[in-house]
Amino acid sequence: MLLNYKLSGQPLGSAEPVVLLHGLFGSLENLNIIARALGESYAVINLDLRNHGLSFKSDVMDYPSMAQDVLTLLEHLKIEKAHLVGHSMGGKVAMQVAMLDESKIHKLVVLDIAPVNYHPRHDSIIQALNAVASAQVTSRTEADTIMKAFIDEQGVRGFLLKSLAKGEHGEFNWRFNLAVIEANYDKIISNINTTHSCLCDTLFLKGNNSDYILAEHKDAIMQAFSNARAKIIQGAGHWLHAEKPQAVNRSIIDFIQ
Repeated sequence: MLLNYKLSGQPLGSAEPVVLLHGLFGSLENLNIIARALGESYAVINLDLRNHGLSFKSDVMDYPSMAQDVLTLLEHLKIEKAHLVGHSMGGKVAMQVAMLDESKIHKLVVLDIAPVNYHPRHDSIIQALNAVASAQVTSRTEADTIMKAFIDEQGVRGFLLKSLAKGEHGEFNWRFNLAVIEANYDKIISNINTTHSCLCDTLFLKGNNSDYILAEHKDAIMQAFSNARAKIIQGAGHWLHAEKPQAVNRSIIDFIQ
């Protein structure tokens, strides 16, 4: 099965392709700010990862499977080699693609995630999402009110609400497959399968206010991606591309050119 995707920028075949991979609870729209900047010179493919957006649903949710989805799409689009840019969970998927088939990668850009195991940090979000699903809401305002009891940050609620879709009978449902994500959450926060050291040129971008990439992760990063370099985006947290778009876009373009 093919992932849902959107093409923008330059026509495929006329410019180097860049594939953008969103994070957990997101969709292909989340990295549009990067897509617009890259579209001036590159063929850009935004995609919905499995169990997200308009892509297919599956009970399987692990990094090898999600990475294979990307490779299958590249084959379908007859793309022999691409740049990959992934944020958070999408960054782990991008890293896993490189581990599975390094020959498909021009350059790899990983936004604010490391090849390590993480502790659970989405409990309140999952509680909020389940509360909205159980309430059978009829508006985003109603959903936002429910979520306030679990999530203080308006920006986080706003991000999640982008995936609340209105059905044909007026009901609102999450586009992502919440039940499967919750059931496989331990796999999502776990490390990728690092079978060897990937030699592809890799850039790790970290928001200086984020704790997703720490100094203690350096050894794990260099063991998995021996040609990696890192750059810190000042004044940004985990959502660095939304908070400091010009700095992030400039860093990506300078690296992949």
